[in-house]
Amino acid sequence: MADRVYEALKDDIFEFRLLPGDKFSEGDVGMRLDASRTPVREALYRLRREGYVEVLFRSGWRVKPLDFKQIEELYDLRITLEKAAIHKICALPEEPPVIRTLTAIWTPDHPSERAVGSTVRALDESFHCDLVAAAGNREMTRIHREISDRLRIIRRLDFTRNDRVEATYEEHARILDAIRRGDAQTAADELDRHIRISQQAVKEITMERIREAAQRQRQVETVAATGAEQPEMPAD
Repeated sequence: MADRVYEALKDDIFEFRLLPGDKFSEGDVGMRLDASRTPVREALYRLRREGYVEVLFRSGWRVKPLDFKQIEELYDLRITLEKAAIHKICALPEEPPVIRTLTAIWTPDHPSERAVGSTVRALDESFHCDLVAAAGNREMTRIHREISDRLRIIRRLDFTRNDRVEATYEEHARILDAIRRGDAQTAADELDRHIRISQQAVKEITMERIREAAQRQRQVETVAATGAEQPEMPAD
């Protein structure tokens, strides 16, 4: 039950049902998820250890406000790990099979075959995690996955813009092409530029933009629940 509560709350944070700074009580969570106080508290303290929520003295819990300094540092660490992974991959005697799989995903024959919405977000995260895993260092892979988890709420905002989705396909394709040619330095440079664009976009994030993303997410969920036709949304 504690695991179920943990996953549900984490999903609420990632899907903007709970926004940075939102306050709530253990009772609220228990009632909504039909869970007793013990598993709710266990889940909340796990999320607290991971940096997603914080306990407020005599006033319940709060989704941790965004710490942009920490986000910058996580991006820097992520770039360092991914560039190191690329150099390791290019030094391998044989190309890892996952590189061919990623190439098939990110270089489709026609733009109409590209993923959209939550699917492209998931594919993007898998792209970077699979690259690091392909290097064969388990500790590097573990640390990178933890960083990716912490950055997910920020990174998903990058995919509310159609131009960034298109750019991601092009940038991933260039990275993979350089890796397949064994050109580690070019691949690492391309990856550095690719991630720095997202890192720069973080500086433009405001709570207003997060609220807009949350509103869009609620509309999508309402459409999915009712089966109604989804209203057209303005581009960012």
